[in-house]
Amino acid sequence: MKRYLPGILAMAAIVVASNILVQHLFGQWLTWGAFTYPFAFLVTDLTNRLQGARAARIVVAAGFVVGIACSLVGSQIMGEFGPLVSFRVALGSGLAFLAAQMTDITIFNRLRRMGWWKAPLVSTLIGASLDTAIFFSVAFAAGLSWLEPGNDVAWANESLPLLGTGPMAPLWVSLGTADWLVKLALAIIALIPFRAVVTKLSPKLA
Repeated sequence: MKRYLPGILAMAAIVVASNILVQHLFGQWLTWGAFTYPFAFLVTDLTNRLQGARAARIVVAAGFVVGIACSLVGSQIMGEFGPLVSFRVALGSGLAFLAAQMTDITIFNRLRRMGWWKAPLVSTLIGASLDTAIFFSVAFAAGLSWLEPGNDVAWANESLPLLGTGPMAPLWVSLGTADWLVKLALAIIALIPFRAVVTKLSPKLA
């Protein structure tokens, strides 16, 4: 287990930081957490490349447990509009994290023998897209209100121009789209540290 510790600690730090930073807005459509959470994919991919899929799954499982702990703590902290973390947000966050990270590992494995950049880029793009789709729909879509009848998500379903300029769509769709675009951009940027770390720690895998 000791050999997995760096990945576990890195994943835990990202999950905790993201859970804290998601409470603070960055502009109209994003939170600061949108800029930290995508690096969870970098940790997963580095672990997968350097130590294999089993190690990556252990790191993801640890991150999932930390995420649950953060949600439990957040659900006990009351904000202006109720608990900082509602049941739907906690459920969406957990499902999205687990599904996206496990999908990332599966796709990475299928592409790991191709060009060094293909496995981390493609797996992250697909995983991040799945993460966004699951989280925002589970947490805010009006059609899933039955998940938590007492949680009023009418604010997230207010019809507004997409990202302020596009066609009319529920607010949560704009929030999800902005989040998704950040994830795509960071997936490309993360190739730089991915290449650097792999080259330094295991040149034969670079």
